[in-house]
Amino acid sequence: MLTWDRYISVASLDEAFSHMSRHGGAARVIAGATDLLTWAREGRAGDVHYDAMLDVTNIALLSGIRMEKGRVRIGANVPIADFLRDPLLLEHAPVLRRCAVWFADDQIREQATIGGNLVNASPAADAVPPLLAMNATVTLWQRDAQGLASRTMPLSDFILGPGTTALQPYELLGHVEVDPTGAWGTAFEKVGHRRSLVISTVCLAVLVRLDPTGRYFDDVRIAIGAVGPVPERLHDVERLLAGRAVDAGLVAEAAQMAEHRVRSRSRQEYRREVLVHFIERGIVNALRECGLVLERAGRDEEVSHA
Repeated sequence: MLTWDRYISVASLDEAFSHMSRHGGAARVIAGATDLLTWAREGRAGDVHYDAMLDVTNIALLSGIRMEKGRVRIGANVPIADFLRDPLLLEHAPVLRRCAVWFADDQIREQATIGGNLVNASPAADAVPPLLAMNATVTLWQRDAQGLASRTMPLSDFILGPGTTALQPYELLGHVEVDPTGAWGTAFEKVGHRRSLVISTVCLAVLVRLDPTGRYFDDVRIAIGAVGPVPERLHDVERLLAGRAVDAGLVAEAAQMAEHRVRSRSRQEYRREVLVHFIERGIVNALRECGLVLERAGRDEEVSHA
C-alpha cells in the first residue's frame, strides 16, 4: 500500500528544491506516477509511506518541446502521448512515434512522462533505445550555495543499471536533447509476453541514412533494450555497416553479431533468436523508408509473442 501525509504541487525549481530539502528522503518526486502504485505493492516494495508527494508537472523549465542549437529539446514532463502528436517530434524525431505506438495504452501514454521513463531505469524502458539512437543527452538540475546549477551527460552514462541512475540526491532531471533525424529511415521493434500493455522481452530502434547515391550506408544507429541490465547502442554493428554497399548478406551478418549481447537472466535462447531477427528486419524496414527495398536473406516470419 502507498500512503503519504501531504501532496505538494510546485511551480518552480526553487520551490521544488526547498521542499526536497525540508522533507529529505521522506519526499517522493512525481510527474506521471504511472509506475508508483505497481511498485508499492506486495512482492515489490511492499507498504510505502512518504511525508510528502512532490508533484513537479507545473514547472515550466521541465516542460515543452523545441529546437535549441540544432538539437531537439524535450522537457522531462513531456508525456509519451506527445510522441504521437507533437509536430516538432513528428518531423525531427519520427522514431519516437513508432515507439509510442507500443507504449502501454492511451490513458497511460497521456500520463507517463519521458523523464519518468528514464529515471525509473527499467532495462525494458521503451523510450530509451530510440533516444540512445539519437545520441540523447540529459540535463540535471540541483541547487547549491550559489543558486541553481545544471550538468549534462550522455543518456548512456546516466542509466547505470536496473533502477539505478546517475541522479544524485536533491537533483532533478530537467530535459533531454536529441539529434534531429527526420531525414533518416527509422524502425522500432518490440515483443513481449502478450500483445496488449506489453512489457518488452526484446526491443530495439534502428536509424539509417544512405549516401547521396542511395547505394551505401552513410550512417547506421542501432540501440537495444530488455536483453541486458541496461539498454545499449550496438556500436560494433554500426561500424560494420557504415560506408558499405547495402547488401542483404551484409545486413544478415551484422544482425548475427549482436547475438552475444543478450545478458538477461531468463529466456536467453529465445531473446537471442528474436534480437537477431529484429535487427535484420529493423534495418530492412528503415531502408524501405529511405526508398530502398531490400529482400531479407532469412525468413520474414513474425516473432511469436510467447
